[in-house]
Amino acid sequence: MNDKDLRHQLDLEVETMSINKLTEVGNMAVSMGLIAGHGFRGGKYEILQKGEVILLSEREAIAYLEQLIKSVMES
Repeated sequence: MNDKDLRHQLDLEVETMSINKLTEVGNMAVSMGLIAGHGFRGGKYEILQKGEVILLSEREAIAYLEQLIKSVMES
């Protein structure tokens, strides 16, 4: 494998890890009743919460969901 192939493989692995993390925290938020649903839509990550649709990048969605879960667990 050359450097370009290795970089591409690494990028794919990082993206997969990010998607797995997003799915995990999204499912946790659903099970806690914090959001109604989540998933990809039009290149963004969609979160359904209290009758509204929130579209975020993957990184923003992970941070948003983690903060949402953390705020409930701290109260």
